[in-house]
Amino acid sequence: MDDKIQTVLNLYHERMQQERSQPRVEAPGGRDGGHDQRMRSIGPETGQLLNILAKSLKSPTILELGTSFGYSGIWLAEAARAAGGKLITMELHDYKSAYAQHMAQQAGVADWIDFRVGDAVQMIDELNEKVDFVFVDLWKDLYVPCLKAFYPRLKPGAIIVADNMIRPGTEDVKRYGQAIRALPDIASVLLPVGTGIEVSRLETE
Repeated sequence: MDDKIQTVLNLYHERMQQERSQPRVEAPGGRDGGHDQRMRSIGPETGQLLNILAKSLKSPTILELGTSFGYSGIWLAEAARAAGGKLITMELHDYKSAYAQHMAQQAGVADWIDFRVGDAVQMIDELNEKVDFVFVDLWKDLYVPCLKAFYPRLKPGAIIVADNMIRPGTEDVKRYGQAIRALPDIASVLLPVGTGIEVSRLETE
């Protein structure tokens, strides 16, 4: 990681530490009310693993489902830059996407990111290209609908990573784990990294 990226990651780490040291407060309007300021970000261990996996691919088109405030996107965009690829990141709320764009500019990786705002399933359906890497980290009831949407758009050898598979380990993520393992030509393993990640790969032709 170069100095610009490390500086931005450190800013995120400070915000994470502050968030975790304070009591949780439910955002006004609920999860989709547009006032949620909690990051709920992956940690640096998960970020580094995403970075390593994405860098293993040549000129990858990376799809991130759930931009949030942009922390994981920094790790993925650095990988896209290093591997000659690009990141498409999708977020429901424009204020989160705007914050992520600002941080990406500070980190010097904004040119490798295509920020999109709206309904994830709909935006996946509108993709006109195949993808090499998918990171799934949005509302858990959307995991399976998103899987159904992006599965036909995976290139042979594509890698899929889903977060929060052990914690909170809800019924929604369990259904995702069952659904992705039921797909043909998919190899999948659950890893105790961060809050638990399911790492899957579509076989090459």
